[in-house]
Amino acid sequence: MKIKVENLEINYIQYGEGADIVLLHGWGQNIQMMQPLGNNFSDRFRITILDLPGFGESQEPEVAWNIDKYELFLEEFFKKTNIKKPIMIGHSFGGRLAIRYSARNPISKLVLFGSPCIRIQENLSLGVKILKKLKSLPGMNGIGEYMKKYIGSRDYKAASPVMRQTLVNVVNEDLSKYAREIEEPTLLIWGDHDMEAPLNDAKELEKIMVDAALIVLPGTHYAYLENLPRVVAILNNFF
Repeated sequence: MKIKVENLEINYIQYGEGADIVLLHGWGQNIQMMQPLGNNFSDRFRITILDLPGFGESQEPEVAWNIDKYELFLEEFFKKTNIKKPIMIGHSFGGRLAIRYSARNPISKLVLFGSPCIRIQENLSLGVKILKKLKSLPGMNGIGEYMKKYIGSRDYKAASPVMRQTLVNVVNEDLSKYAREIEEPTLLIWGDHDMEAPLNDAKELEKIMVDAALIVLPGTHYAYLENLPRVVAILNNFF
């Protein structure tokens, strides 16, 4: 289905009956990455999965967005699709959006898969150190975008200019203040070999949240899919 939200055409699916579950995919992904999970709960919940703006079959914003803009987008999307007090489920980037939304809006419960929200200054790679040094030299301000194409992350390299800046805006924001404000029961499900969102991130997140529990599964950044039957059983008990 398609719907206009924030002047963008948004692709989404909605099926099942009952209380609302909303699933938000990770960066560079789409509906198909969350549907194998959502299909298991459509017998007693109404499932909504969307291609977030800039991904899948949804339109890309004309200008770069930040986490606040995505949160406002979700508010409008939920109003137009009559979603109220949902169970929010997010993977990675989608989990960051779920944290931001849940801190400001009523939800039922929250589930996060590999969703780092605490911005920690890490040791810089040699490439990033070189980039920072070059940018500090006279007349070298324009080198930034050129160099980022070669030393940036895979997500950054694959994105359009607008989505590259959006990625920078989103990942550079520390969401810990929002995580602390969420009072609803929260389940953190993490892979023990997640290289994109290390397990230590999950442990720190569990500490700062009011009512959070961490479950560690064997697997990578996609441990929720790699252990799908087990995750479904866990969520059935949680819901």
